[in-house]
Amino acid sequence: MNLAAVPGITVGHTTIEAHGTGCTVVLAPETGLRASVCVRGRATGTRELDVLDPRHLVERIDAILFTGGSALGLGAADGVMRWLRERGRGLPVGDMGTIPIVPSAVIFDLGNAGKPLGWPSTDDAYRACDNASPDYADGLVGVGRGATCGKAAGLEKMVPAGLGSWAMQAGNVIVSALVVVNAVGDVRNARGEIIAGTVDSLKYLADGGAPLGDPERLTRNTTLAVVATNATLDRVQLQALAHSASDALARRITPYGTLFDGDVIFAVTTAKVPPKSPMQVEALAALVVPEAVERAVRHG
Repeated sequence: MNLAAVPGITVGHTTIEAHGTGCTVVLAPETGLRASVCVRGRATGTRELDVLDPRHLVERIDAILFTGGSALGLGAADGVMRWLRERGRGLPVGDMGTIPIVPSAVIFDLGNAGKPLGWPSTDDAYRACDNASPDYADGLVGVGRGATCGKAAGLEKMVPAGLGSWAMQAGNVIVSALVVVNAVGDVRNARGEIIAGTVDSLKYLADGGAPLGDPERLTRNTTLAVVATNATLDRVQLQALAHSASDALARRITPYGTLFDGDVIFAVTTAKVPPKSPMQVEALAALVVPEAVERAVRHG
């Protein structure tokens, strides 16, 4: 069960082992996806988020790109746009063809894997589109390759995290999630036990510990997520879904949404099935997102 449990959605990775980084693309069906976003972190790196405002003219997106390399990796989105435009996908603009709509967000993974610095290129993102499939891998792949967590007490304390997915269905309504965990904080299970991290980050910070062990090293963090559904929701309801998914992240990542995290949560829908209510979709998201987080840090 993964993000592609919602029919029409595919996911592709490019992993760059030489630099311990990568990128992951979520491709919409050819008809696009209705979408919105919740920005919870205060150290974000993003592109094209304005189109996700419910008041914006553009009603659908064609893909979402998650990439490593911090702001240096944002240019990789041009590769996704090139791939889509070659196939005639995007916002029609008359005899000029199309303009693909690709909201993007980054994690700061530079140096996390102990390898020479590097970041995904346009060609890497293009290849991720070529690799897109309903059957994709989780773990230390794509944008999850250099993802880590448990850094509140110092970068030397960090442990590998990664990318995880999960999905659930109730009747005809499907809700799925993809999460890449690159957090300051730790990851906990449903019992509150730390399952990724060597120090209780919340207690460390509450006791007055210096963030990341050194105020000069306040980097290398961010959790990104996509919650997808086939439920018929408008963009205001999707925005509420993104906020609900963010609340679910806070139940597994402690602390979450800090000054040093760039957390961004997207909510998308193919709008094919009427739900019992928007609350049904939000409740399903509250179940699938925590499981996706746990799967992001399980590598065995």
